[in-house]
Amino acid sequence: MTQKIRIHLADDHQVLIDGLTNLLQTVDNFEVVGNSLDGTSVYDDVISNNADILVLDISMPKKDGIDVLKDFSKKQFPCKVIILSSYDDLKIVKEVMKLGAKGYLTKKCAGENIIEAIEAVYQGQEYFCDAVRDKIFNSFMHNNPKLNKNNYVKNPVLSTREIEIIKLIALEYSGKQISEELFISMHTVESHRKNIMKKLNITSTIGLVKYALKNDLINA
Repeated sequence: MTQKIRIHLADDHQVLIDGLTNLLQTVDNFEVVGNSLDGTSVYDDVISNNADILVLDISMPKKDGIDVLKDFSKKQFPCKVIILSSYDDLKIVKEVMKLGAKGYLTKKCAGENIIEAIEAVYQGQEYFCDAVRDKIFNSFMHNNPKLNKNNYVKNPVLSTREIEIIKLIALEYSGKQISEELFISMHTVESHRKNIMKKLNITSTIGLVKYALKNDLINA
């Protein structure tokens, strides 16, 4: 029998909790194990119901989602956190990811993306909805004018994220700088780098740089 992913929902709107609960209950390996209507009890709630995933509204009464994450970061994280927000401000995205969140969804796209987000985060990946990814991408391209935007998603072997990372490696970004630029963890950067090298049968960073130059990923 497949182990169920245990999900806790924290939002101050009961109607949203009810709607997400109804949606998530349609997935066989999902189980909604509890909910919180304010931020003060979230940590104790997810501990008591042994949740794997917390979907956390950033605008909670009494204690907001950022303060909840700060509490989590002072202790051992009890579960993986996906932020749910009305905002797609990159400053907020960057702050919550630094505090340990693993995913970020706007409320507009929650119904469409939350199942995919939970599955990805549960498997150890980081997840952004399309609206947030687009903002990250536009900021990324704006801050790196040497990157060739035209060839950004044309490679049939590599994912969009993997191409982003190759480009930054070729621009001599460190792993820490890449993680900060793309709002992902150092562990995720390293996992992507290993996957890229395996896919391309490349054994060194120099090889990745040569690949970027050969395939016009970097503007002179």
